[in-house]
Amino acid sequence: MKHGPGLTHPPYPSGLVLAGRRVVIVGGGHVAARRLPAFLEAGAAVTVVSPEVDPVVREAVDRGEVSLVPREYESGDLDGAWYAMASTDRPAVNAAVLEEANAARVFCVRADDAPLGTAWTPAVGHVDETTVAVLSNRDPARSARTRDRLIAALRSPQDG
Repeated sequence: MKHGPGLTHPPYPSGLVLAGRRVVIVGGGHVAARRLPAFLEAGAAVTVVSPEVDPVVREAVDRGEVSLVPREYESGDLDGAWYAMASTDRPAVNAAVLEEANAARVFCVRADDAPLGTAWTPAVGHVDETTVAVLSNRDPARSARTRDRLIAALRSPQDG
């Protein structure tokens, strides 16, 4: 069974408890803006490292929900992190973030080249107290379709 480019084993699914734990997002663009609400909902202590940020990120900073380091990534920015996301538009910077994360044993999502990261972001949905997270061999559209079908099934009245 193939599990993604260069991968011989599937990822191990896990629910991370990030409440009060430092999460560092390197890059403040649309990927950061899309992922930020889930980190905040999880109670993570989020730091964004980026000279420029998406309006969604700026609003979270202005509300005091997110710390902003308004500059380019530098080695050491992941100190104390439990989880990292490399989401710049520069592969060399994302590679450097991943290298630092690996050295510090911090799981890291690489938004530009997911199979290279040590963590992947699933398609997530919630129904009542149930969280559904789907990974479909790095096919985000398939993951989203599968998540949507599962959520619909969970919302459907039960037979019998």
